[in-house]
Amino acid sequence: MDTSYEEEYVENSRGVKLFTCRWLPPSPKALVFICHGYGMECSGFMREVGTRLAMAGYAVFGIDYEGHGRSMGARCYIKKFEYVVNDCDHFFKSICAQGEYSGKSRFLYGESMGGAVALLLHKKDPAFWTGAVLVAPMCKISEKVKPPPVVVNLLTKVEEIIPKWKIVPTKDVIDSAFKDPIKREQVRGNKLIYQDKPRLKTALEMLRVSMKLEGTLHEVTLPFFVLHGEADVVTDPEVSKALYEQASSQDKTIQLYPGMWHGLTSGEPDDNVEIVFANIIAWLEGRSIRKTRDHRHDRVTAATSTQYTPQSPTSYPGNGIERLSASAIIPPQRTPARRKTGGGGSYLCGLKGRRLFQHSAM
Repeated sequence: MDTSYEEEYVENSRGVKLFTCRWLPPSPKALVFICHGYGMECSGFMREVGTRLAMAGYAVFGIDYEGHGRSMGARCYIKKFEYVVNDCDHFFKSICAQGEYSGKSRFLYGESMGGAVALLLHKKDPAFWTGAVLVAPMCKISEKVKPPPVVVNLLTKVEEIIPKWKIVPTKDVIDSAFKDPIKREQVRGNKLIYQDKPRLKTALEMLRVSMKLEGTLHEVTLPFFVLHGEADVVTDPEVSKALYEQASSQDKTIQLYPGMWHGLTSGEPDDNVEIVFANIIAWLEGRSIRKTRDHRHDRVTAATSTQYTPQSPTSYPGNGIERLSASAIIPPQRTPARRKTGGGGSYLCGLKGRRLFQHSAM
């Protein structure tokens, strides 16, 4: 399928120029809006996502947050997380309002911190979005790495004095997130990706957002597909399990990938990446609809060649957690589960606990 790529700068309400891009198929079946991760950007790092989804027939739109990628602003400085959410909300809805996209399904796609952005966009306007794909989302902070209240209180007192100071110690996330050594070096060589220490204000904003989301996961109501590598040490798979178990969504799916790391779409060997994208596209296909109007009545038809009826989550042993065989692609049905416990490990973000396994999915 022939697709086109376009770039454009827009200006937010604070007068900051933000970089946006889009991947367009000839006749899109639905719209997908990218929320990238902390320190990342859309035109290079998220290009694989945009290209693959456009080739599958989706119009894909991305925006570099203020201070990220090719957008203006202090590098990777998040003064208020709500600024990021509001900028995305304004840009994404401006696309949806265009006549050519009227009646198209609207999906959010968030990776890591972008998962938090996507969930907050949903909470901002619960009925607007058709669904969300959440890849290793940041929506909970591990008790093991959560700073003590006394430390948070101390940092809060000085955050307005030294908000941009790069004083927060952190491990090399690139080494921890991307398994394939060649792809890891490609990420490291992308100069648009922020690779310095987090700024004080940014770190506190991310902490606050994670804690806020953690306490309100039950308010999530949109259909979603959450994916997580079981060997992820950047965001714990237990985070995604907590989202799946606590969300009030009637249509929700979780997929755990044994042995895979944090960078499911950009850091795994090619065979694993193919599996992940096949799963994402299969989930989108089942939920991509368009409204077709004739003179007598409205009717809703599937944008793909097969019909799909959303189903309520089945009650499985192990709370419905699904585990993908390393050589299998998710079929569009559910099968009975089996479960066993998993081992140890440490995490930079998320709740550590036992793991539940299950065959197949969707």
